[in-house]
Amino acid sequence: MTSFRPMLQLVVCNLKAFLREPEAIFWTYGFPLLMVVGLGIAFSSSRAQSVQFDVVKGETADRVMSLLGKNSAFKVTVNPPETALARLRTNRTLVVVSGSESGGYEYHFDPSNPESRAAKGVIDDGLQRAAGRKDAFESKEVIVEAPGSRYVDFLVPGLIGMNLMGGGMWGIGFVLVDMRIKKLLKRLLATPLRRPHFLLSVVGTRLVFFIPEAFFLLICAYLIFGVPIRGSVAAIMAVAFMGSLAFAGLGLLSASRAQRIETISGIMNVVMLPMWLCSGIFFSSERFPEFLQPLIQALPLTQLINALRAVILEGHSLFSQAMPIGILFAWAAVSFALALKWFRWG
Repeated sequence: MTSFRPMLQLVVCNLKAFLREPEAIFWTYGFPLLMVVGLGIAFSSSRAQSVQFDVVKGETADRVMSLLGKNSAFKVTVNPPETALARLRTNRTLVVVSGSESGGYEYHFDPSNPESRAAKGVIDDGLQRAAGRKDAFESKEVIVEAPGSRYVDFLVPGLIGMNLMGGGMWGIGFVLVDMRIKKLLKRLLATPLRRPHFLLSVVGTRLVFFIPEAFFLLICAYLIFGVPIRGSVAAIMAVAFMGSLAFAGLGLLSASRAQRIETISGIMNVVMLPMWLCSGIFFSSERFPEFLQPLIQALPLTQLINALRAVILEGHSLFSQAMPIGILFAWAAVSFALALKWFRWG
């Protein structure tokens, strides 16, 4: 117990330093909450959105306005050709409708943009119906608004995972480099404190915050937007713990030799950028091509978010998430071992 006393004292010291910095508290709790509230408001509305598009001024515009002008499902903007196409190029409109030589319509849109492609289909369907087209059968839309199936429900576990990643990486990386710059690490080198105990104290400080971070966002999302919590609290806690441990290890490894804030900032961005883009924070990671999936699924944030969504939204047990937890544990163990080997005090 005596050998662990310096490590525990360092944990307490780091916690006090954290609580003395209001900006650190804001970026840990306030900023993620603002993201949840802002994106939740944007995507939780059940009201149908009007399809907005531009139509080229002239005879085509007169025809389109006569057919769709009174339809509340569409918001039509009439512009000269140059203006309409300029708006399309700058993504201020999704589709531009102009006349064709055959008397029909031409649709100008970006096929690589899913919203543009969907809007083009809805606009064409509306014009065809208004012009007298008869459907082969009657169809009916069934709106699904059950908690757990909305975009805000999908989003919250992704934001929790992103917050755990950011806290583990930035919270540890910047602390270590700042201590190295201020020569504090060299002072610790002169003490009997062992390297593993020091690194464990840094990780331990980070792990103190994983429960408040994860459950603060989750409870706020539950109270504000009705995001369901179908899995057990213990399972959510275990998954969040392993995610925090993995990113704490990566934070240690990233900062093991960095000498300047600019250096650690670059390293952190290189490590986190692939996970920001590919791990499914804001959209499913399955949208990426099949040949990239092995790499994407190997990322710790991908496994953390997948496990959180499975437990929180689908009510899966902790044992069913053995593979994601195993991958997170492997990241934690390997990164901590490498950090322990390469870490230098000064």
